[in-house]
Amino acid sequence: MTQIDQVLYTGKTHTIGGRDGFSKSSDGELDIKLSPPGSTKPGTNPEQLFAAGWSACFLGAIGIAAGKRKIRLPEGAAVDAEVDLGTAEGGYCLQARLNVSLPGIERDVAQSLVEEAHHTCPYSKAIRGNINVALTVA
Repeated sequence: MTQIDQVLYTGKTHTIGGRDGFSKSSDGELDIKLSPPGSTKPGTNPEQLFAAGWSACFLGAIGIAAGKRKIRLPEGAAVDAEVDLGTAEGGYCLQARLNVSLPGIERDVAQSLVEEAHHTCPYSKAIRGNINVALTVA
């Protein structure tokens, strides 16, 4: 297990009610209603929040990989994340897909950037070996 040498940031939230509750960050910037996946109730769910956080971090990791190669990311660079909640072996589990769009960058170069990002992104590191992940370059 990797040990952090220096903490750069700590995200803090307070959640009540679980999947049918509320979550608020310590700085008040995040203040959301939670609802179970697939329900018609207002609110988001942990899978959407994880997908949003991971895709943002992953795009940042692609940017770092591109910067090392002196490649400028295109204006339309995007990561579409899909996080599935399912069951296996009698319990709940996740699986995910990251669909990356880097318009104007050659496919093999884009694929290389995505693979490097998957090795350096903290979210990718956190789930490596724990859930199935598919990476696609559009």
